[in-house]
Amino acid sequence: MVHVAEGLSVPGTPVRFRLTVSCPDRVGIVAAVSGFLAGHGGSITEASQHCDPVTGWFFMRYEIDAGTLPFDADGLRHAFAPVAEAYGMHWQVTDASRPRRVVPLVSRQDHCLTDLLYRWRSQEMFLEIPCVISNHETMRDYVEWHGIPYYHVPVDPRHKTAAFERISSLVEEARADVVVLARYMQILPPEMCQRFAGRVINIHHSFLPSFVGARPYHKAFERGVKLIGATCHYVTDELDEGPIIEQDVVRVRHDHTVDELVRLGRDVERTVLSRGLRYHLEDRVLIHGNKTVVFS
Repeated sequence: MVHVAEGLSVPGTPVRFRLTVSCPDRVGIVAAVSGFLAGHGGSITEASQHCDPVTGWFFMRYEIDAGTLPFDADGLRHAFAPVAEAYGMHWQVTDASRPRRVVPLVSRQDHCLTDLLYRWRSQEMFLEIPCVISNHETMRDYVEWHGIPYYHVPVDPRHKTAAFERISSLVEEARADVVVLARYMQILPPEMCQRFAGRVINIHHSFLPSFVGARPYHKAFERGVKLIGATCHYVTDELDEGPIIEQDVVRVRHDHTVDELVRLGRDVERTVLSRGLRYHLEDRVLIHGNKTVVFS
């Protein structure tokens, strides 16, 4: 299974290729991959690997100095294919000099989108934002101030299908590598979840699996918890059950109000989303079933 990342190389960006692999574990995988690269003069600049003894699967992520290889990314894919076939690998090669195209979806709450736009504008995160999609007009002025197209797609509770067909079309037209639900308060239909499987990232304002669904801070307050948190995960057609990429928590006290829990939670949401998205953009997340291996 091969996926080719879209986008144009950025002049002046060091050219590195990323090779990610998951396959049934067996003796010789590391030697085969490293030997293949060494045989073509390839210099490995970063290497991560993990064997899961429970499932018997092996996971690998290599960064390679592209200047040491005799071919481009397509040439690397072609040359590596026989190795991958021999070991039954799920794999991909990406060009790290090409920024991924990220399309955020947002509703009224702006803290996650604002943080993402700041990290993009300051070049703290290597990405492109071709557009922002929302079911409200709230964020239009702020987004367009950044020079980014803003699409308002209302979601009528009686006719949701048309709205999500429009959103899917906009995502395709933007050639999005990943969709980020930056506190987008609508549930994506199963068809859209399957269409963009492994390419939709959500930030949930709860330390999942606790307090799924809406108003988790209110539920946490009523339960009297001492920790609240946030979860960055891939979206599937099972609500809040997708593979988890990143989580974090903050301690709360008995005298904190619900509003204070919400304020503290927003801080965690921003940082967890940014870390989870960064891991995804850097090909550090390998999905296996409903779990992930994250080479952070």
